[in-house]
Amino acid sequence: MSVFSPELTAREATVPLASFIKPFHAHYFSRTVGTPFRKRKYAFAGLPSLMPLVRAFLDTSAAERSKDYRYLFTLLGSELANNALAHSRSSDHGQTYSLTVDRGATGMTLTCQDQGARHPVEPGPFTAATPQEIGSGTAKGKGLALIDALADRWGDNGNPKFRQVWFHLSYDLTDNPWSRIDTEEDEVEC
Repeated sequence: MSVFSPELTAREATVPLASFIKPFHAHYFSRTVGTPFRKRKYAFAGLPSLMPLVRAFLDTSAAERSKDYRYLFTLLGSELANNALAHSRSSDHGQTYSLTVDRGATGMTLTCQDQGARHPVEPGPFTAATPQEIGSGTAKGKGLALIDALADRWGDNGNPKFRQVWFHLSYDLTDNPWSRIDTEEDEVEC
């Protein structure tokens, strides 16, 4: 006879993050320049504690690029992953979301596919918060505003039951607002 014990269900176990990596995909997380690729896809368990793996995947995908590019690609990609966890059924027990990196001649495109909206949502594309909405504290889509400001282009498939949100980031960050941050800091210090 089995006796239910609430104490046992409340316990947490600590496992190495590497145990969530399939052995034949270990090179996706090494944070080093590896085998050249055109497309790379990985499905992540919907657990917030796996965000270090998400960041390692994104950083490794951009490993051959500049430090700024790697940081920016990882920042924007982490935002898509966090949105999948916060706003979709991907964080429900046993669910996943996937990240797909397409590397092209001029930049990289990241697509995040989640398990669909947690709450009823009308079909249609997402919109990013405006600076006025952010300033007033009524904003929804603040993370998308970051993507809107720093990615060359972004969008989604408009399907709340099978959402795919993507952004494209060009390798050349010369005209990207991100590149002006250091310049503006240097001007302030003068």
